Amino acid sequence: MTSVMAPQTPQRPLPGGFINTPAPAPSIFAQQAASLRQNIQAPTSDQNAGHSQTPQISAIERAARMVNETLAQEQRFPDLESLVGQGMSGEYELPTNPAWLPYQKLRMYDLPTAIIEQANQTVGGLQMGVMPGLSHCWAVMDNCLYLWDYTVQNPELIGYEENVHPITAVELIKPKPGVFVKDISHLLVVATSDTMLLLGVATQATSTGAKTVALYNTRMLINTKGLHVREIEASAKTGRIFFLDAGSEDIYEFQYQQEEGWFRGKCARVCHTGSSYDFVPQPIKTIGAYLGSSNKQKTLRRLALDDTRDLLYTLGDDSEIKVWLVQESVKHALTRPFANLLQNTGHFMGRTDLLYSKDVRIVELSTIPATEASKLCIMATTNTGCRLYFSATRGFMGQVDAQNAPHSMQILHIRFPPRDPNAPPPQQQQSNGSTAVQTYNPQNNIDTSSKLLYPTQAAHRIPPGYFLAFQQPDQARRERVFCSVPDFGRLKNPQDTSPLASRFVEFGQWIDLPSAHSMISVVTPTFAATSTPMGFGNELATQFDKPSAEIAVMTADGVQTIRRRRLVDVFASMMRYASTDEEGRDGDIKRFVRAYGRGETAATALAVACGQGMDVTAESRITAVTDPDVIEAARKAFIDHGGKPEYNSNAVVDRNAEPIDSVRPSPRHDGLALYVSRLVRSLWPSRVIVQSILPGQAPQSTSSVALDKLRNIQRDLNTLSEFLSRNRPFIEGLAGAQALGRPGSRQEEIALQGEHRAMNSIVQLISSIIEGISFVLVLFDERVEDILAALSEESRKRATDLTFEQLFVSSQGRELAKELVKAIVNRNIVSGSNVDTVAEALRRRCGSFCSADDVVIFKAQEQVKRASEAGGQSETGRVLLNESQRLFQKVAASLSAEHLEWAVQQYLNMSFYAGAIQLCLVVAQERDRAKRALAWVRDGSNEGDARKADYDRRKSCYNLIFSAIEQLDRETANMPQGADREHHIAARRRAEAYDIINNSDDSVFQTCLYDWYIEHGQADRLLEIDTQLVVEYLKHRAQVDRAHADLLWKYHAHHNDYLQAAATQLDLAKGYFVLSLEERIGYLSRARTNASTRSTALMDSRQSKHQLLREISDLLEVANIQDDILQRMKADHRLVGERRTAVLNILERDKGIMELGDLFNQFSDAAGYYDINLLIFQIADHRNPGDVEANWTQLIQSERDRALAEAPHGTVGWERIGAKVQEMGRRLDLAEAIFPVPKLVTMLERFAIDPQEFPPPAHWAADVMLGVNVPCEVLLPAFQAIYYSGEQPFTGSKKRIVAADLVYICQVWVAESERKGERLVLGSEENVEMVFSCLESLKGGRDLTPESNKAVEGVLAVLGGR
Repeated sequence: MTSVMAPQTPQRPLPGGFINTPAPAPSIFAQQAASLRQNIQAPTSDQNAGHSQTPQISAIERAARMVNETLAQEQRFPDLESLVGQGMSGEYELPTNPAWLPYQKLRMYDLPTAIIEQANQTVGGLQMGVMPGLSHCWAVMDNCLYLWDYTVQNPELIGYEENVHPITAVELIKPKPGVFVKDISHLLVVATSDTMLLLGVATQATSTGAKTVALYNTRMLINTKGLHVREIEASAKTGRIFFLDAGSEDIYEFQYQQEEGWFRGKCARVCHTGSSYDFVPQPIKTIGAYLGSSNKQKTLRRLALDDTRDLLYTLGDDSEIKVWLVQESVKHALTRPFANLLQNTGHFMGRTDLLYSKDVRIVELSTIPATEASKLCIMATTNTGCRLYFSATRGFMGQVDAQNAPHSMQILHIRFPPRDPNAPPPQQQQSNGSTAVQTYNPQNNIDTSSKLLYPTQAAHRIPPGYFLAFQQPDQARRERVFCSVPDFGRLKNPQDTSPLASRFVEFGQWIDLPSAHSMISVVTPTFAATSTPMGFGNELATQFDKPSAEIAVMTADGVQTIRRRRLVDVFASMMRYASTDEEGRDGDIKRFVRAYGRGETAATALAVACGQGMDVTAESRITAVTDPDVIEAARKAFIDHGGKPEYNSNAVVDRNAEPIDSVRPSPRHDGLALYVSRLVRSLWPSRVIVQSILPGQAPQSTSSVALDKLRNIQRDLNTLSEFLSRNRPFIEGLAGAQALGRPGSRQEEIALQGEHRAMNSIVQLISSIIEGISFVLVLFDERVEDILAALSEESRKRATDLTFEQLFVSSQGRELAKELVKAIVNRNIVSGSNVDTVAEALRRRCGSFCSADDVVIFKAQEQVKRASEAGGQSETGRVLLNESQRLFQKVAASLSAEHLEWAVQQYLNMSFYAGAIQLCLVVAQERDRAKRALAWVRDGSNEGDARKADYDRRKSCYNLIFSAIEQLDRETANMPQGADREHHIAARRRAEAYDIINNSDDSVFQTCLYDWYIEHGQADRLLEIDTQLVVEYLKHRAQVDRAHADLLWKYHAHHNDYLQAAATQLDLAKGYFVLSLEERIGYLSRARTNASTRSTALMDSRQSKHQLLREISDLLEVANIQDDILQRMKADHRLVGERRTAVLNILERDKGIMELGDLFNQFSDAAGYYDINLLIFQIADHRNPGDVEANWTQLIQSERDRALAEAPHGTVGWERIGAKVQEMGRRLDLAEAIFPVPKLVTMLERFAIDPQEFPPPAHWAADVMLGVNVPCEVLLPAFQAIYYSGEQPFTGSKKRIVAADLVYICQVWVAESERKGERLVLGSEENVEMVFSCLESLKGGRDLTPESNKAVEGVLAVLGGR
């Protein structure tokens, strides 16, 4: 074999195929090897095709994809149940370095002097609480209630002193919807020894941002006589109010409604655990209790409500926990004594005094919402500082709520207090001589006997895991609180592969309070990173999106606020207070990287460098950390500890993929993406516009994100952009060509290219977001409802569905934003604002949404508006219109369809037709500068071609021109020929418009225009247009449409180009249009006429004209033959049925004008049409005597047979034969080859001699030939040849018939010569000699009859006399 076969197994990559693999040096066989490789079968192109079809995304879309991936990763933060599974934990870090402390004391707000003075005069003591949502505190002194704003100095007291009974409890709640007026935002539930009442709270913000409070007596109260109310709990979701009696286990509800009912008033007290009515007076119950059983009455101490599950939890004085279902009424679901709950803990821990000692009790219940955990529902804190996490289930892992009552509740997890640093080591805790086996503790860092938090007086858990435990004060110290929080950054570290449970470490610290506390509350909104357990506790994700958690603690001396420090604050403090060890600040950063990963470190350092770090000053104010050394240290940390991009060529699976696509960007890039995503996380998926509809009001459109928050995000992004711009030379990936020149290998070069692409994508996204926010701020500076009303229905729907992500990233969003900007400008133009001022403001604030072209468009629109005000027909108006047209044409490439339609409509309203048409032509040209539409039209206008889109864009412009033409024609249709000025102007406008139309060199426009003329029945307009474009158009369209072909030859004839008209008609007759044979003959007839007409065109050569005329004539003869066959076939009774239909269709339509050979072979010869055969011989110049004689013989015989068949009523044979011969003589024009007179004379004479019923008259054969004008000088020799041949049947007596015919011919010849008056008888001496010799010969014979002899004598006498 001479060729090399393709290998059956894949080829190994050639050396040099991978990066950094050196290729071998060329050898003497290199050329031969190359030729062999050319014969190897090329790999299939499936992968290449697939790769080529991969959509190319823009840099902004690539960065947006990274942001989406980062946000999705943030939402995958582990849920609480993955951290506190069954078992125990107790890992803590108690930092000694203040930089790492999780909390910091913020500010101490002292009690007002008036409160202190009033408290000194009270009898029953002082109760106080804090209402952080209103920034107010309340104080109860005997029967009086006072409120004040604790955030201001010397606040004004708001008092409620109408009550006469001592107040026992106060609670601030949210009211039921629809019960009170809108101004009442909160209710104060005030419990006294006699009644419980509701006070309405109305708030109003002042100019400084503070809130003022007003109290209103709602007159809603219930009787609580005999009850000692200490605990009140209300539902924030429904507004229902529950409370406890300190002396019983009953749960009560304060029910209130707007209107009174049939059987109840506006308010009612309902006991859900006993009878609703209590008829036993309190003194009698007291005596009964004294005389009755000595068993201690159980009471309830705590009430906890879970709105997310509609469950209520109560804590008894014996630490018994009960679960209640909150439905229409409160129903008991489950009871678990404390000892019962501890039973299952033996499965995962040993015995410890922190839980099993006799004095251990539960001091607090804290609910865990369903949004934070699915099974964990509540956390209880013991007085020993242990936290017990309870799970409630229904069936097998079923979720519980008010409709699905829990069947089981148990302790799932126990978290012990931190190790007491002052306690002796565990070995020393054993009693002397004890031999007890120590409990196996796989987690040696958990101290199950730590007394650090004992005794805990009160404790609180705040989502997502803030824990505060208060210790009872003693004589040695004031009250203090232990504050802890999970190390969320460590839980999120993707580089740490250890189990989540082992990473559940809490930072803790002690905070001293000035005095005993009475209440705590969270000042900031409730924390929730997501609405599902997964991702709920991701505190890092909300660092820059939500304010840091702030807790207010009400003490006897005032309100102490405690602030939760964010990771970015910790990092900033770490840069400020560096460690004093050998490694110093660099060591702190390395430890930070190990704990939280490089990506998180880069994001945090970047945030600090951009001024996000916060700290509390000596004046107890929160300020940004702007110390130059801190900012510089954070900048260096971001640059130096950001890692490097990675590229592994062995990890590339698709060899056709770009190597840069396989680059893993550096952690620095990930940190930048993380920081950006955290800045925009709240607005990224949100809609830009939110519409609200209130009863009786018009729809209102507002921003889904507060405008102040948008401004803050934009400010942070601007700071970030400036930071990246300043440090571009130092940041790998942003340094550009300088960094690309440093790599030492191909892998490093590709890695840097990938890093550069990724980093620059984020930089571009940042710019896009900044401008997008600017646009939103501009939008909401206007009345959005009016802006939306100016849009189309489709655009309005897209605007209300537009999200911030789509606005920042997608081209559709940006196009929609441009529509909104145009609507803003148009609205300002209508209102009379200066367009330059508005447009310049838009360009300055959001340039990408309002480009320089947009400004020109706005100026052009203003010119149109001014022209309309001045009058379109005035001189000033025309100047303004011309200027607007110039401006529009200047930005024709950027002119949208809406703007173009608006401009054209305005022009038409002011009769500026020429400007409208010219503008449309320019815009059409700009929309298709490559003239792809023209190529599409010339290539056949395939619907599936991608170039059709370019044609459609042009066509939309042309449609506007056609509308202008229609309006122009309507206005000038009835214009008289008068010379008045108005009609003169209209005529001039029409002439200007049509001058632009007819002189346009836009071939696509002319094509569409001519199509439009024809579609609207105005084809005659084309005949009046003298341009080669019409001819080209009609020629192109004539290939597919007969009407255009007819119009083409008419156009040529109209312009006296008859030869081209004839050529077009010839093409029509020969073409493939479905035409009847009659129509084709008609075209050919007109074509022959046009070709024969004298033309004035100098370029038409005589030779081409004769050649065309010959072609037309020949084809017409063939068509006539075909028509003869068709007509004969129609009358032929032999052709019947489907065959008849098929044959007639072939002849009349299907095959057009057929070839002569096909007509002869398939039709005329097969059907026995011998006369047509002879005509075909004539046209085809077929001169075979045998064929001609045979067809004449068959023709005469067929006529004879037809006569016999029609006898006796038809024409006799000799008449039919004579008529057919004469007809053929005329049609054949006595052609010698096809009309052979000697042969025909012999045939006719033979027929005449044959005996028959109706014999022909004498001299019949001669008369037939003479009747078709056969010359006597030709006819006489033919008869002589018969006479002298002696052939049968011309022998004997039958020769006399031939002799008589000879005499008859001579007589006729002489008589005709005499009639013509020829100077010489018979025309010549030769003819006379021929006749004389013929007659003399006959006279000497015996074949003449007496009559013939007499005739001979007469002829001879004439000849002799002459």
